[in-house]
Amino acid sequence: MAAKDPLLAQLGHYLRSVREKRGWSQEQFAFQVGLHRTYVGAVERGEYNVTLLTLRRITHALGITLVDAVRSTSTRKGPRR
Repeated sequence: MAAKDPLLAQLGHYLRSVREKRGWSQEQFAFQVGLHRTYVGAVERGEYNVTLLTLRRITHALGITLVDAVRSTSTRKGPRR
C-alpha cells in the first residue's frame, strides 16, 4: 500500500473527531450517510482520496461545511503543491 498523504490523514482525523463528538460509531454513521463502514474507516485513516461529492455527503451528515473539512487540512507543513 502506498504511503498515506498527510493531507488525507489530517482530513480523516478531523472527520473522525467530529463523528466521535456526535457520539456515533462508524457503523451508525456509515448507515446514516449511505456508505459502507469499512469505507468510512479507510477515509478516517487517510487511506482513500475521497471525492468531493462523497465528502459533501459526509460533511452534511456531520453537520459541518465542506469549508470546515478543507480548512482542517490547512495546518499542513511544507511547500504547497
